[in-house]
Amino acid sequence: MNCQKQVIKNELYQKCAEFVTERIASLEQAITSAHEAAANDTKSSAGDKYETTREMMQQDISRNQAQLFEAKKLKHALDSINPDLMSKEVRNGSLVLTSNGNFYISVSAGQLKVGTSIYFAVSPVSPIGKVLVGLSAGDKITFNGKEFLIQEVI
Repeated sequence: MNCQKQVIKNELYQKCAEFVTERIASLEQAITSAHEAAANDTKSSAGDKYETTREMMQQDISRNQAQLFEAKKLKHALDSINPDLMSKEVRNGSLVLTSNGNFYISVSAGQLKVGTSIYFAVSPVSPIGKVLVGLSAGDKITFNGKEFLIQEVI
């Protein structure tokens, strides 16, 4: 395998790890801030306004806790990937170079740039991920009206 492509794969893994870590930290901070705001509001509000504000804050906390749970599931999924592992078939952790874009099968972290190239970090259970998993170099697929030729799986 080309050593440079393995370096790209490792960098993509690191970028996904940073994405997940930042997401978890952001959500934890949002939950903490909402708890603090609720505690402070308890001291200064009265009546129906207090109940409405308190309920809205609780909804924010619940929504952020659900998102935090999902972010922690992403971290767990990412932790299960060995970026140094190679496979001829597309699987979780594969870097897939195609005629119509490059994909890193891992977590849904969106568009990532390494050097001058763009890669899309997608989950193996995302629509494109489901289509790619199990395929090999030379295979062709059509997705969203576009044809993709898998040029290389790393």
